[in-house]
Amino acid sequence: MEWTGEALLIGVRRHGETSLIAEAMVAGRGRYLGLVRGGRSSKLSPALQAGNTVQLTWRARIEDHLGTFAVELLQARAAELIADRDRLYLSQLVCEHLRLLPERDPHDRLLGKALKLIDNPPDGVELVRFELDLLDELGYGLDLTSCAATGVTSDLSHVSPKTGRAVSRVAAEPYKDRLLPLPSFLAARGNASPDDIAAGLRLTGHFLDKLVWSARRLDPPPTRDLLLQRLLAR
Repeated sequence: MEWTGEALLIGVRRHGETSLIAEAMVAGRGRYLGLVRGGRSSKLSPALQAGNTVQLTWRARIEDHLGTFAVELLQARAAELIADRDRLYLSQLVCEHLRLLPERDPHDRLLGKALKLIDNPPDGVELVRFELDLLDELGYGLDLTSCAATGVTSDLSHVSPKTGRAVSRVAAEPYKDRLLPLPSFLAARGNASPDDIAAGLRLTGHFLDKLVWSARRLDPPPTRDLLLQRLLAR
């Protein structure tokens, strides 16, 4: 078995004395793991950094095997990410999010959005949208299009923390202390303020924790809180 494809490296871990197991999001193929023999060498290690785009050739005797990767560096981002702490935290968070996806299941739309996030200045609004897309592709999409109580599609102001359904301002009034605020940019009500971005990240963070991290007994990525603090301090 063999294929070649372009991929975003999202993680590596040591294997034996000289090798690595690389984890990558491959266009058209999804999240793949493979053994890189000699991956800890001075020749290969600069290419094998999370956030780099590489061309991978995967080979295995049987499709279900781990297989091996041959790696060619296409776009090195590691050095520029290290020089920009906000972008570094964002790249690390995006890679951690992509590692939540099932193996060998294509998610090219999400991969494209991940690359756009990594290659541009940190944007809290786009991060919120990316996390909403991640929840959707994991099967936990929120319904922010109409009010769960009345069915109206306008003046949506809150979200139920239990169902992930939007709630209109009028319907939410008696229960506001139990609901999550819906930021204006997700309700098509103008530009995003720092408070809106914070509300958006609290919203996605709540459902990521409830439905993904806690369900899988995972700790939330520590870079997420660090990045949130830096985004809101601007």
